[in-house]
Amino acid sequence: MKILVLNAGSSSQKSCLYSIRGTVPEQPPAPVWEAQIDWHSQDDVATLFVKTERGEKLAEKLHSASRPETLSHLLNMLWQGSTRVIQSPQEIDGVGHRVVHGGRAYRASVVVTPAVKAAIARLSSLAPAHNPANLEGIELMEQILGNLPQVAVFDTAFHSHIPDVAATYPGPYDWLERGIRRYGFHGISHQYCASQAARILDRDLAELRLIVCHLGNGCSLTAIENGRSIDTTMGFTPLDGLMMGTRSGAVDPGILIHLMRQGYSADELDRLLNRESGLKGISGISHDLREIERAIERGNKRAKLALDIYLHRLKSCLGAMLMSLGGVDAIVFTAGIGEHSAFVRAATCEALGFLGLKLDLAKNENCTGDRDIATAESAVRVLVIHTQEDWAIARDCWHCLKGSSGS
Repeated sequence: MKILVLNAGSSSQKSCLYSIRGTVPEQPPAPVWEAQIDWHSQDDVATLFVKTERGEKLAEKLHSASRPETLSHLLNMLWQGSTRVIQSPQEIDGVGHRVVHGGRAYRASVVVTPAVKAAIARLSSLAPAHNPANLEGIELMEQILGNLPQVAVFDTAFHSHIPDVAATYPGPYDWLERGIRRYGFHGISHQYCASQAARILDRDLAELRLIVCHLGNGCSLTAIENGRSIDTTMGFTPLDGLMMGTRSGAVDPGILIHLMRQGYSADELDRLLNRESGLKGISGISHDLREIERAIERGNKRAKLALDIYLHRLKSCLGAMLMSLGGVDAIVFTAGIGEHSAFVRAATCEALGFLGLKLDLAKNENCTGDRDIATAESAVRVLVIHTQEDWAIARDCWHCLKGSSGS
């Protein structure tokens, strides 16, 4: 079965083609074809990168093309040109999409129907940087591939069984009845990393207490007990919790009331909190931690403050997850910063020394692949895991399509 995965973010689009023969393998296979689009701050420029399992690579920039036009151009490279790996789009058996917000209605991956599309559109108000892009990809596939089955894999699904005590905001009870609750996000990544952690530790997932730190441009922590999410930092929207690349994370809601009374509109506040805050907002430089670290080396005080706040908020929220679990067997670092910033991992683990956690500094500095970077005598394991959201989406797509076919 050939499964195409579309993983749309607010400023990027990842695409992969997997070929699954027989049963789903235990370990993630390499995709037959993979690609990424990055939309730059200039709205009319997109960078495309494609590579195949044969080693073919292609990079190019597109100017003045819409998002659908750019994605359509990219997908043509599946069956055309030097990066072609199939003869025609008809060879694709199904398409799996990461969909950020599924609300209360969707607690598992589902085959896309008109009703599912309507729900994704309706929930766009809760994930305005993501759900519209997810729906855009679904509709583009309908145009290109016709009635080919598509599967929506929801980022919120893994968190859908969080206890009411963690999911309920302490506002009027009417909020809960109106669907205002903690939904949580990055669930595909958190769930995948939890299962990989159990494999690395050679232990039953049902007996582990884990804190997964998904640290990228978007950031979230999840407390996982017995294989289930019991608490998480993102909330009603992906804006809550940790300080992020351009998102503020949790702020005093009184600040927003104060700004509204000064004349700020809802759209202006949305832009400030989602696109002009976080590392970018404090540093005034970039959302990219690497650029901030270079600025710190040059003596930039705002960059230093941004990193210090980032670490302070991370440690604070880790404490909250630790209390929800009542202890922890392993801390997992994943996503762009979690996988690649030895400094962030070391600074975080240093604060957890009171738990008996001991980081192997050499392993931390030279970390490649999925591995345990704690010392042998550490009371808490520290894992770095390359999150494989695309494979997790493909795997869910395979199961949904097999189930819908009755085989």
